[in-house]
Amino acid sequence: MHRILIIDRSKKARQQLTRALAGSYEIEAHPPGDDVFEHLKKIQYNVLLLDWGVSNGGSLDLLKWVKNHASGTVVIMTGRVDDAENVVNAIKRGASDFLSKPFRDERVRLAVRQALNERSLKNEIDYLRRQQDIVYDFSQIIAVSASMKRVIKALKKFARTDATLLVTGETGTGKSFLSGTIHFNSHRRRKPFIKVNCANIPETLLESELFGHEKGSFTGATKQRIGRFEQADGGTLFLDEIGEMSLALQAKMLRFLEEKCFERVGGNSTIHTDARVIAATNRNLEKLTETGQFREDLYYRINVLSVNLPPLRERRQCIEPLAHAILQKVSRNLKKRVDGFSPAIVEWFKSYDWPGNIRQLSNTIERAVILTDEPVIQEEHVAMLEPMLHRQPSRPESPSTPEPAGAPKSLKDAEKEMILEALEKSLWIQKDAAKLLGISPRALIYKIKKFGITHHRWRKNR
Repeated sequence: MHRILIIDRSKKARQQLTRALAGSYEIEAHPPGDDVFEHLKKIQYNVLLLDWGVSNGGSLDLLKWVKNHASGTVVIMTGRVDDAENVVNAIKRGASDFLSKPFRDERVRLAVRQALNERSLKNEIDYLRRQQDIVYDFSQIIAVSASMKRVIKALKKFARTDATLLVTGETGTGKSFLSGTIHFNSHRRRKPFIKVNCANIPETLLESELFGHEKGSFTGATKQRIGRFEQADGGTLFLDEIGEMSLALQAKMLRFLEEKCFERVGGNSTIHTDARVIAATNRNLEKLTETGQFREDLYYRINVLSVNLPPLRERRQCIEPLAHAILQKVSRNLKKRVDGFSPAIVEWFKSYDWPGNIRQLSNTIERAVILTDEPVIQEEHVAMLEPMLHRQPSRPESPSTPEPAGAPKSLKDAEKEMILEALEKSLWIQKDAAKLLGISPRALIYKIKKFGITHHRWRKNR
């Protein structure tokens, strides 16, 4: 039960407050005195109801002491409302609310309930922030390969600055996660980390998403909207797939990076905000600047600091520990006990090229955990191995050139075969095939082009 401490000069006021809160809380009521500090030192109270009129500034001293030494206690000031300055001073100095005399029982109960709810929310936010600090911990990032160790070393340095950062790498390499790690290990960690995927938002809406808009600025703008740059004030704005941004929007983006200010869509007021920008892309921005698809001045402005995340095929030493870390997380989320992988699965994981990188590896493991009822994941639980597993029994044997037992196909042939199998199962719908393979549609399109796969139904092949 919550503990309430009442400090008031008036015996009548103490009795009225006690009566209003009786039955729901543990209540102590005392007149002002030096022993109040002793009460607060010995017992953790949830709410302190403090009389503003305690003589010689005693209420202010007590309020200040509580804020500095008993931050878990919410203070509600009480007093006469004749002097509005009392109310303002009480709130300015950290009081949660002000109750005017004479008291109304329902108003007293409401003030205490709201104070307790606010404290609960603050505790939850503090907890979540601590959890984020643990999740986004450089020491917890799996970096076994030399290339990934260099990346982490650079990111630790970048976290100590406010400079704009460009993160490049293939889809699924962890650009968003590592950008969050930079933010939560910087001095901005207590401020917002806002993420925007420029490829997922239609071009006509992206400007409003980033910079906000005024009421009536366009059809459907029925009220003012605060954009992501304003929301990220004091924190970090992560712009994923910045290469998809239109040239017109790139110009506005350049101005913000240079002057830290902008106007909302349909507005005239210049808005200043202190937001660090981390941009990410899986496209080659240098080539886009050469073809005029990306502003050269913006490219140099976002490329103050840059880091390229290596794909999984270039950090194979990380694959096995990554797989085990993902397995633990997925098993915990799905409330299933799966302890590991068969040796064959581990070897296949390490030899596969993973075109979808960590995202594909994670999707593959999640599907396998869902399918298995065993403590160890076997070959039949991994979707991408199914085509080869199903065909092995019917593979013809050649007496002249016998195939060694367990000899794998070349990775290139095996990968192409898996893609063709998935496309056939999905009736050549690329989006469905990508889902079946556990990779993004973009990664599948890249592989289709790489292997020269075509189909008469596809528009480009007609």
